[in-house]
Amino acid sequence: MPPDRLAMLRELAAKHPGDPFPQYGLAMELRRRGELEPAEAAFAELAQRHPGYVPCYLMYGEMLSKQGRTADAAAVFDRGIAAAQAAGDGHALSELQSARAGLP
Repeated sequence: MPPDRLAMLRELAAKHPGDPFPQYGLAMELRRRGELEPAEAAFAELAQRHPGYVPCYLMYGEMLSKQGRTADAAAVFDRGIAAAQAAGDGHALSELQSARAGLP
């Protein structure tokens, strides 16, 4: 029997709190499974612990937007835009700005 992916990601995130990637993987897996409240908590924790981890903002904001939470999504995209600018990540900046502009 294959190992439980979610349990593995939770364990990795707990063991490596200084590394944003396992927390990102956990948030994405929860989102993929439709467990939106735990996914939101995982994304929020990631953004708080690692505010410079640019990839989380697009996925987090898109998840909120799909739930109709436009103001929350806009705030996440805005934080991501600032993080992408600080990191000099033009590609992520463009994606985040496009997502922000596409909100109703």
